[in-house]
Amino acid sequence: MELAERLKWLRQRHGLSQRELAKRAGVNNSLISQIEQEAVNPSVATLKRVLDGFPISMGEFFSLERAPLRPVFFRGEELVSMNSGEVQMWLVGPLHGRRLALQRECYPPGADTGPEMLSNEAEEAGLVLSGEIEVTVGGQRCLLRAGDGYYFDTRQPHRFRNLGSESCELVSAATPPTF
Repeated sequence: MELAERLKWLRQRHGLSQRELAKRAGVNNSLISQIEQEAVNPSVATLKRVLDGFPISMGEFFSLERAPLRPVFFRGEELVSMNSGEVQMWLVGPLHGRRLALQRECYPPGADTGPEMLSNEAEEAGLVLSGEIEVTVGGQRCLLRAGDGYYFDTRQPHRFRNLGSESCELVSAATPPTF
């Protein structure tokens, strides 16, 4: 990949306009445009100054591999279904290389995560969107309704149960992912 193409790719990858990169680097925004259009071949000192706007070293810049951009947006039908028994779960985003798991969960009346308490190495938070769910964490138990939320260390034994007569839908996040 040529210098101009590499700079444009890196700038776009960081979500920067030419003007924003120029401002960060302390150069004129027309210089960024000229470099990207191959109208100017910058000196080493000028290129270093531009790269300081990211910041990235020249060695890193020239050794960058052009990896495909990871998807950012996911339609409902693209969510990964992770249904288990009566509980339905849909994972947002890629399965690999993640540091956070975000899920949409649905518990029909009578559904639960099982008679055994769960436990793993993460932190989890959630927000009930509709219905109600009984959440047990360690020795604490609470009935959460739409608008209520939770946050706990998942090393504590925990369980989710829908004791109500309508489905419960919630959104949860865990870091690091536990699956």
